[in-house]
Amino acid sequence: MRFLILISLVFLLGSTILSAQELATKVPDLAQLQKMTARFAPTELKVDISGLSDGDRKALAKLIEAARLIDPIFMQQYWSGDLALYAKLQKDASPLGKARLHYFWINKGPWSELDGNSAFIPGVPEHKLPGANFYPESMTKEKFESWVKTLSEAEQKQATGFFTVIRSDGKNGFKIVPYSEAYKEDLTKAAKLLNDAASLTDNATLKRFLTTREAAFLSNDYYESDVAWMDLDAPLDITIGPYETYNDEVFGYKASYEAYVNVRDDQESAKLSAFARDLQEIENNLPIDPKYRNPKIGGQAPIRVVNEVMSAGDGNHAVQTAAYNLPNDERVVAEKGSKRVMLKNVQQAKFQQILIPISKKVLVADEQGDVSFDAFFTHILTHELCHGLGPHQITLNGKPTTPREQLKELYSAIEEAKADATGLFALQYMIDHAQAMGLADILKPDANSEKRLYTTYLASSFRTLRFGIGEAHGKGMAMQVNYLMDKGGFVARPDGTFAVDYTRIKDAVRDLTHDLLTLEAEGNYAGAKQMLDTLGVLRPEFRAALDKLGDIPVDIEPVFVTADEVAPPSVKHRP
Repeated sequence: MRFLILISLVFLLGSTILSAQELATKVPDLAQLQKMTARFAPTELKVDISGLSDGDRKALAKLIEAARLIDPIFMQQYWSGDLALYAKLQKDASPLGKARLHYFWINKGPWSELDGNSAFIPGVPEHKLPGANFYPESMTKEKFESWVKTLSEAEQKQATGFFTVIRSDGKNGFKIVPYSEAYKEDLTKAAKLLNDAASLTDNATLKRFLTTREAAFLSNDYYESDVAWMDLDAPLDITIGPYETYNDEVFGYKASYEAYVNVRDDQESAKLSAFARDLQEIENNLPIDPKYRNPKIGGQAPIRVVNEVMSAGDGNHAVQTAAYNLPNDERVVAEKGSKRVMLKNVQQAKFQQILIPISKKVLVADEQGDVSFDAFFTHILTHELCHGLGPHQITLNGKPTTPREQLKELYSAIEEAKADATGLFALQYMIDHAQAMGLADILKPDANSEKRLYTTYLASSFRTLRFGIGEAHGKGMAMQVNYLMDKGGFVARPDGTFAVDYTRIKDAVRDLTHDLLTLEAEGNYAGAKQMLDTLGVLRPEFRAALDKLGDIPVDIEPVFVTADEVAPPSVKHRP
C-alpha cells in the first residue's frame, strides 16, 4: 500500500485550475498548463552516499539504471498509446509542446491526476481508461468474468493474478500474457543490471534480493524475491517490481511496476529502534481502563527509514509517495508480514515546500517558528508504531472478535485517528520520562519540546484536511481537530488564524486517546458513528482557512540530483 502525503489521494480542495468537466471539453492552453504544473514544486533530492562501501556505490549506479527501465514498462501498462505519444511530444520544440512534455512526465501520461484524471493533451481519451492497458480497451467486466469461468482453476488464478495482462485472442475471446513476456525486452535489460549490482555489493541480504528479483523478472514468479525483500537489511535499500494495483480500476487485480532506490538513514533507524524498545511501557500507561491494555504487545512489522535517491514508474507518478507498505502478496504477508518504508527526505521536501507555507497562513505569528520537521517526522514514526498499541483482540458477549470486525466501515477512520492521538500521547510520555527511559540523547527534550510537538501537529492537520474528508485519514483528522478545539487545546482566533493553548492541549490529547482506544476496546460501533458524524466534519473556520491555501503547491516534483550525478540520464524531461 502506498501513502502519498501520508494519506490516500482524494480530490484536492483549492487545487483545480480547470474543473474536470471543463478539461473534458477544453484542452488547457500554455498559461493554464503552466498553472497546473506549478502545483508541483520542483525540489532537488540530494542524498549523502559517502557512507556506502565502494562496492555499494558501484552497485547504486546499476540500480539507478535498472530503475529507469521501469518507466517505459509502467507507461506501457498505463495506456497503449503512452510511449508513442511520449515520443511525439519529445519532438515538439514549441513552448506549448515543452509544457505538455513536462506535465506529461509528471503524470506519466496525458491525464492530470489532480483533475480527476482528465486529458490535458488533445487526441487522447478524455479520461484515463479504468482498465489502463491491462485489458483490451473494448473488454467489458461481464465478458471477462464470463470468460474466466470457462478456464481451469490454474488458468483462473493466472487471469486474475497480479502479474499477467489480458489480450484479445483474435477470435472474440481473450488470452493470458505473463508480464515476463509482455515486457520482455525491458525486463531482460533490468534483470542484467540487477545481476551486475548483486555482483558488486558486499551485503548478503541485498545480493539475495537482487538475484532472486532478477530471476523473477524472467520467470514471472515473484514469491521468493518478495520473501527476500522482507529480509533485506542493507545500507542500499531498493524496491523494484510490480506491486500496487490502483491503476486497475476495473478489478484491482493487476500490479503496476515501480522502483525506489534508497539509502538507509541509520540515525533515524536508531531512533525508531529506541522508540520501539519502549512500546510496552507506553502500552502499560495508556489512558484507558487497565483491563483493556495488552500485558504483552505483539511484534511490530518492520519499519525502515530511508532517503530516496530516485523513484520510477508508478513510484514517480503525479503525487509523490511518502511511505509505502509492501508486499501485497497475501502468501508473503501470512508468512513474513509486511514492511513499512518511510521516505524521510521526501517527507522533508513536502514539509519545506508545503507545510511551512501552510503554517504561515494558518498559525498565529508567534507560533510559526515552532513548526519543526523533527517534531513532524518523529510523530509520523510514533503514529506508525502506535498502530500496534491498544486493543486488537477483544471479547464481546463471550465471543472473541476484533475492533475491525465490530467497527466495520468506520474502523479505518477511528484507527488512523487513534494512531495520531496515541502517537502524540506517546511522545509526550517519552518527553516527560526521557531520562528514565534512556531517550534523552535521542529526543533532546528542552523547554520548547512540547510547543514544537503540538504546534507542528496543528499546522500538519491543515495539510491533511486540504485533501478533504471523503476518506478515512481526512475524516479522522477533522474529528481530531474538532475534538481538540472543543476541549480548548486548539483555539481559533478572530483573524482566521489558529493557536495552541498549552495549558489545555495535553489533557485534551489524553482525553481523545482515551475515547478512541475505548471505542476500539468495546467494539462500540454506535459510539464511533456518533463521534464521526458529529466531529468528522469541516467546520466553517477550518473551511475559511483552507480557502486561503490555493496558491500553495499541492506536492513536489522531485529532481533526482544524486541519481543523475551517479548515473547521468540520457534524456531530460523538464524544459
